[in-house]
Order: sequence, then structure tokens, then C-alpha cells
Amino acid sequence: MLVKTYGSAVYGVDALTITVEVNIGKGARFYLVGLPDNAVKESHQRISAALKNNGYRIPGKEITINMAPADIKKEGSSYDLTIAIGILAASEQIKNPEEVSRYLIMGELALDGILRPIKGALPIAIRAKKEGFKGVILPKANSKEASVVEGLEVYGAENIMEVIQFFDGNTQALQREQNSLDNVLKTQNLSFGVDFVDVKGQENVKRALEIAAAGGHNVIMIGPPGSGKSMLAKRIPTILPPLSLEEALETTKIYSVSGMSNTETGLINKRPFRSPHHTVSDVALVGGGSNPKPGEISLAHNGILFLDELPEFKRAVLEVLRQPLEDRVVTISRAKISVDYPANFMLVAAMNPSPSGDFYDPNNAGGDAEHVVRRYLAKISGPLMDRIDLHIEVQPVPYEKLSDRREGETSEEIRKRVVNARKLQENRYAEYKGIHSNAQLTPKLTKKYCKIDEAGEMLMKNAMEKLGLSARSYNRIFKVARTIADLDNKPNIEVNHIAEAIQYRSLDRNGWL
Repeated sequence: MLVKTYGSAVYGVDALTITVEVNIGKGARFYLVGLPDNAVKESHQRISAALKNNGYRIPGKEITINMAPADIKKEGSSYDLTIAIGILAASEQIKNPEEVSRYLIMGELALDGILRPIKGALPIAIRAKKEGFKGVILPKANSKEASVVEGLEVYGAENIMEVIQFFDGNTQALQREQNSLDNVLKTQNLSFGVDFVDVKGQENVKRALEIAAAGGHNVIMIGPPGSGKSMLAKRIPTILPPLSLEEALETTKIYSVSGMSNTETGLINKRPFRSPHHTVSDVALVGGGSNPKPGEISLAHNGILFLDELPEFKRAVLEVLRQPLEDRVVTISRAKISVDYPANFMLVAAMNPSPSGDFYDPNNAGGDAEHVVRRYLAKISGPLMDRIDLHIEVQPVPYEKLSDRREGETSEEIRKRVVNARKLQENRYAEYKGIHSNAQLTPKLTKKYCKIDEAGEMLMKNAMEKLGLSARSYNRIFKVARTIADLDNKPNIEVNHIAEAIQYRSLDRNGWL
């Protein structure tokens, strides 16, 4: 008897349906074909033990299992349940074998029949809906995540017996998982445990970070140890706008294929904040491996990638950031496969101004020499620095500021202004796909939406000549100025907006790079 069951393979952040054809005939052999890897081949032993321990068996006949399409490598143990149900249906140990083809079935089997969670439940559920399946049957731990896909029946099973009973006609064996996207997004956790109200002084830095958050701009903070760079960076998520539905789904898909999804709500409903150590490899940062997996920059999608002590990162690691910062996508190519991972993140970097940690002072004989400071800063290439919109000098906070009992602005107050600025940008760029903030503007759109008057042109000309700014820096000043104007609710960029944007090219202004 021939029976077809359906599973799914995840490539990048998308899924592809896999047809598992099970044929039982005369003989006593077991064949598993269709380019399975070792983990899939080992499913025979797991399935055999799981069925025996639950009162079922693998028939002593010739069993041929084909996993199609045969030219795509099948990896992992998540096909156990798909194959097991196919064997039971083909050997007529399930009362309603025709029902199994209406569902996409995935799950890893323990030897006692317990179902262990899989990776990529959300992309799998999206593919199942797209291809017209009635529903999906997954391990209980994955059901919340898959159920955010509306119009699809999602059932979470604790063990294989529940799945067998379900296909035997016992509709109470599995309970349909109910989850509402609206409820998940409404319950976004905007409590972070930290707040900008904790930061004493540093008003100029907080202003710059507000601009960065409002326009999605990359930012680097330069200051001596103890000046508060890390403290400030960790508070940036508290002023970012809440995730939209589209952003939440995109982010969840990445975490899903990485096996890091939110099992409580099923959806990542908080902007990511990733802070890899400076010893991170380029593969860990960008993603990769024989079976490509997302790296830190993709896990930071729609959130923040914080690189502390930037010059301590290997130069080769930093250089791989250049293309994702520009294209907002990472392409990982292997001999047989090429996958794309989204990488629309906000880069926040921090560094000391010199090896000793202090700003260069020609009058300080005990400080680092100028050539030492230049060599230290040169660890970061000019092209990478060009892709960072705001350079901020962070000075140590004086005692008078630290001891001041008055409280500054809260993150909630700053976030309101940021959200308003982002709404202006969303409306302005509504007709352009993939453009949601000023930082994402192409050179063509920058020219269209960042127009300045004659006085602004004169100021920009003087800045370009005196600071020796590159063409990329020139465009980034316009984008930052556009964001400052949005925060001021001004339809046009004014001279003061240009002037403020220029002052955030600190390293250019000092001529260090």
C-alpha cells in the first residue's frame, strides 16, 4: 500500500514542503531514499522503539520510503513523526489513513514516543497555509509559535499516541492551539528593567541616541572607560518603537530557524538586543556552517547589534559588516545552496579613544602619542566608519551631575517623540517597499526627500571642504538632518538641522580617519 505524508525542510527563513512516500510490499527490507542525512537515516531505530513502546510495530515487510524532491538534502531528526505516521498508515494500523495527507506533520521522537520540539515551526506553518493544507501537527512546544498563522489548524502533541488517536477519529486526542496576533502584540513587554532616567548628565549623548533611534541610524560612541557608553547602549531599546506585525513575524522566523523562539507567546514581541563578545568569529557574526544558520547580525534584525570595544574585534570580522550594513541582507553561499537572511539592524558601537582609554591630549606628556592613537583608531577601516551615521564623544560625568538629585527624562517620554518621528517617516515612504526610516533611504530618495535651501548648501559646502568628507558621509549627514527635522515636526530641513548633523561626524571632524 502506498501512502503519502508531508513534512517540511527549512532553508534560510523559508520552508519547502517535503513529500514522504511510504510503500509497503513483499519482502523484508527497509529502504530510505531521497538524499537523507545520517540523522534522518537513524530515524528507523527511533521510530521502531517508539512504536514498540506504545503497542505498535513496524511491519516485517519491505518498506520503501522516498523523500521528495530527491535532489534536496533532508537534514535533522524532525522527520521522525512524518515517517512514523506514514508507516502506520501504509500498514493500515491507522483507521483513517486518507486523513494523514491533509496535514503537514513534523516532530522528533524519543524512544518512548514523546515528541521533542523542532526548529522552524513558524516558516513551516506559513508554507502549510500557502500550499492549502488543512493544518499542521507539531510537538506541543512548537504549537504556540505556529498558531500565529491565521486560517490554519494547529495541533500540538505531547506524544505519538495522541497523533495516532487523532487519525483514528478521536478528535479530542489533540486540542487545537488558539493564538491571536493582536493579543500577542498588545502584550508587548515594554518593561526593560533599565531606563534613561537612570543616566545622569550626558544630555548631548542622549540627544544623539534619540536621533539615532528616531531614524534607525548607526551610531558609535567614543569615550574613556567609565564614561557610561555601555550603560547608554543598553538603554537604547527602551526608546525604540514597538515591533509592528510585519517586523514581529520577520524576527520570529529568524529565531524560529535558530531554535530560539518565544515558547510562551509564540512570537518575538520585543526588539532584539544582541551583544556578541569581541572574540566572535566572522561565521558566528554573519552566519554560516555546512547547513547555514543565522548569525548575530540576523538575530539582531529589527533590533540592535551592540559591539563593545570595537577596535578589539578582528578586522576581518568587522569588514564582513560592510555589505549587510549597506544591503540589509546577508547572503550565505555554499556549493549546493545559497540562502538569504534579513539583517536590517541598528549598529551601536562603543570604543575607547586611545589604547590608554583617554582622549588625545598634546599637552599631556603621559598620554598616548598621536601616532599611537592614529594606529589604534585605524583598526576600524574608513569604509566601515563611513557607514556609521553618528559619531558621539562621551565625556566622563562630573561629580556635580552625578550628585544631582533631579531626575531627567524617562525612556517613555523620549520614546513618544521617537514614535512620532517614525510615523512621519512611515507615511512619507509608504509607497516604497522596504523603506521605513530615514536610515534606509537610497541616494535617489535622499536627493528627493532631503532638499535644503541655499544657506544649507553653503554650510554643507564649507563642511565638505574643511572636513574632507566622503560622498557616503555627505549623504548620511542629509539623512540625519532629515531625522532631526522630523523630531522637530518640520517639513523641510533647516540650517540648524544641517549644523547639528555635521557635528555628529566627530571622527571626520578631527581628521583621525
